[in-house]
Amino acid sequence: MRREHFKVAPAFNTDQAEGLRRLLARTSAKVVTVVGARSEIGSTSVVVNLAAAWARSGKDVLILDEHLSQNNVANTLALKPRYDLLNVIRGDKALGEVMLSGNDGTQILPVARAMQAITTLHENERDRLLALLTQAAAGADIVLVDAAAREGHSVCASLSGDEPLMLVLNGTAGGITESYAMLKKMALQNGRRTFDIVVNKVNSKREAKVIFDNIAQVAWQNLQVRLEYMGYIPVDEKLKRATQLCRSVVEAFPDAQSTIEFAELGRNLMHSKNVVDEEVSGLARVMQRLIRQSRPNNNAVSAIR
Repeated sequence: MRREHFKVAPAFNTDQAEGLRRLLARTSAKVVTVVGARSEIGSTSVVVNLAAAWARSGKDVLILDEHLSQNNVANTLALKPRYDLLNVIRGDKALGEVMLSGNDGTQILPVARAMQAITTLHENERDRLLALLTQAAAGADIVLVDAAAREGHSVCASLSGDEPLMLVLNGTAGGITESYAMLKKMALQNGRRTFDIVVNKVNSKREAKVIFDNIAQVAWQNLQVRLEYMGYIPVDEKLKRATQLCRSVVEAFPDAQSTIEFAELGRNLMHSKNVVDEEVSGLARVMQRLIRQSRPNNNAVSAIR
């Protein structure tokens, strides 16, 4: 459908928003958004393996995949999606036809085009988007968002509000610089004051902590932003081999060092200090921000475009 065929819908009224809040509050899943400064940072690999670690511990996990590139979650697991959430919103496909399943039972929902189309959807299409996300998350313990960074911005990441947002930080000089630039942009544009950090592709926990302590000090001094250390992912040939096999390292090599660290990362995230009020579920809050983002003449919308 051509872009000019869409109309921007008017803002939701109070009754609609309250009814939606009650609907979404039934979804008690914890929402964790993962983002990297660019695709090569390894955030998708972290999402795939973190989901596998949680699934291995008995959690039901839904991944929302915001990436359009070939390096997204589905293609990483050789699932090759043909359709996505936007097809369901438009009535071309049923939700079950676009939901994908990993070998460990993790559910994957491609949402990239739907996120990009937020500001151009009709009111009934937005209602359907919200209902479909709630339906997809029904029964999930964790909704894990693989947020795409485009020009330093991600729709999903900007919607995460106070829910846990984990920045994947590579231990190279370039990776640190790019990650800090994205962190600064999100702090200034979205008002985020806390970030969870995982240090990727380093040789030891000691090296990861040195890198983290340095960037945490700079972030606090310059931005008054607090960073929380969640863990590290080691340089591991078994992780590389698992990726080549289109499998998680957790599944392919259960005893690998990276498997151990992904399990630790999962435990740390579940007990993150960045805890928010649980009276309304994490997904509910994210979706309420989705409503605000989709309103015309909203400054947050202009930042997405």
